Amino acid sequence: MRLTLPSFAVALALMTGANASFAEPYVLDKSHAAITFQIDHLGFSMVHGRFSEFDAEIDFDVEEPSKSSVVFTINAPSIDTGWEKRDEHVRGPDFLNVVKNPEIVFKSTSIKKTGDDTAEMVGLLTMNGTSNEETFDVTLRKMEPSPFGKKLLTAGFIAEGNIDRTKYGISYGAGAIGNDVPVRVDLEIVKDQ
Repeated sequence: MRLTLPSFAVALALMTGANASFAEPYVLDKSHAAITFQIDHLGFSMVHGRFSEFDAEIDFDVEEPSKSSVVFTINAPSIDTGWEKRDEHVRGPDFLNVVKNPEIVFKSTSIKKTGDDTAEMVGLLTMNGTSNEETFDVTLRKMEPSPFGKKLLTAGFIAEGNIDRTKYGISYGAGAIGNDVPVRVDLEIVKDQ
């Protein structure tokens, strides 16, 4: 059964942290979670990549959804584009400079519903030692009891945004290698019913 109005608010409640008065613990299902991106290579192809290590803290105020907050922390060295030689370069000072900046952090500053199952999330992204405001469109894909017979409630989300890497001092190959980097976050969370 797909939930509609006010499914997005209810779904955000599923992702509530311990600070909310009615919150219960929810678990991020990392076997069904991903942070992926793509970048244009000289106009010939799109290179696809992912970060394999990350965590999230999400708090939700059921009375005032605008007070909700999201924090994503990504382990920058965990980048994987499918070619180790390229990954070593991207971890270096031309790109992410992970020795000096081992974490990429996104902290929301506002969350605004845009539809029954959608919201706009604005926040501060810190990468390569530089912080800028970014906007992500969030969609609730589905929320219902687990289809696998367990007493679990499952919710799935997508968050998508477009990041200009040059705003973070990552200008190596700018213009030839794509400046704009589409980013997508897929998440499943579960709780006992």
